[in-house]
This record gives sequence, C-alpha cells and structure tokens, in this order.
Amino acid sequence: MDGDSVKLIGFWASPPVLRVKWALALKGIEYQYVEEDLSNKSDMLLNYNPVYKKVPVLVHQGKPLAESLLILEYIDETWKQNPLLPHSPYERAHARFWSKFVDDKCVPTVIAAFSKGGEEQQKAAEEARENLKMLEVGLEGKRFFGGDKIGFVDIAIGWLPYWIGIVEEIVGMNLIDADSMPKLNSWFHAFLDIPIIKECMPPHDKLLNHTKAFLQVLTSSSSP
Repeated sequence: MDGDSVKLIGFWASPPVLRVKWALALKGIEYQYVEEDLSNKSDMLLNYNPVYKKVPVLVHQGKPLAESLLILEYIDETWKQNPLLPHSPYERAHARFWSKFVDDKCVPTVIAAFSKGGEEQQKAAEEARENLKMLEVGLEGKRFFGGDKIGFVDIAIGWLPYWIGIVEEIVGMNLIDADSMPKLNSWFHAFLDIPIIKECMPPHDKLLNHTKAFLQVLTSSSSP
C-alpha cells in the first residue's frame, strides 16, 4: 500500500507517536509523516482529532484514528504481516493488560518521582520502582514481552526506559538498574539493539534538551 493512503500526524518527542512509528516500520508500511507544532495546533489536527486534540493521529484512506494503543491494534488488524499481538486470546489480553498498566500506573508515578520534591519525591520514586519491578512478571522466561521477538507490549512500552534514562541524567535519580531489575534492564538493552527500533529513536541530545524544558514546566506547575 503506497504512502499516500497512510498519514501519521505526530510530534518528534512524543512517546505515543514513537509507538506508531515503530509499528509502521515493523509492518513495512510506507506513510506520509506530518510534524505537528503542539504550541500552535494545526486545523488539520483539530479536525482529525477534535475530542483530544493531540497526537498521534493515523489517517488511513482519509479516515482518522486517535489514541496510540488503539492505533497499534488497528495497524495490526489491517496489515497482517509481522503480527504484533499474539494469536492466543489469553495472551492477547495479557498484552493489553501490560500496555495499559504502564500508561495507568508506571507513567504517572515516574513523572511524580521526577517532578516532586522532598518526601513526596522519595515516596513517588519508591512507588515508581515497585511498578517498574512489577513489569518483570511479564518477562518471565522470555527475552521480549512478545517472546523470542518483539511484539505489541514491547512496542507499547519500549520508549519508557529510554525516556527514564534521559530524565535520570537531568535529576540524578536512578529508577532502573541491573541489580534491582535485571530482566527489565536486559530487555531494554536488547530492545534498543534492534536496528529498526534504534532508527526511529529521537536523537539523545535533542531529547535531553526538550525533556529539561518539559521538567521545568512540570516542576513549576507542581510548586505551591
């Protein structure tokens, strides 16, 4: 299918957009990428996603779809090559569970750990580590969440340790290490070693500067 029929509206530093880029790359789907200015949202974005008004938006044959996890499932169902979700309904449910767990439990506590101060920060960091450690249950006996090769969960959560590593550089706090989370740490390095994954990653220094600005906004907004 040619790239004219598939369009992705995104922002270069957005983890949800990165999810969709990875899925499209793994499927070998050509697409047109449109970079969005989130400080001055385009009419195209507002028309295609009037409810949430955010990226990513996948437009396939003129029909828009928002929310990254839903987009991943749509991509997997539309293009059958290199399936992301497992065949077993039970395993598919588990894949959805872990993907939602990261969005609902891990991300908020990680953000709190980096944006709070004092006792609040220490409490949030402890909770974040507990949630991240819980992810290792999904890796039991496997190299990737998808088994021998990457799948839906890997694509959905693979951005998180990379982003955490960036923020750890900024604030000097460790949430993931080889001693406390050996399975998660090994998975992350194996995931990033995959060429097609590495090629889509934002440049380290550019993301570092962007994240510094993002954390400054978070910190100032959380201050009394």
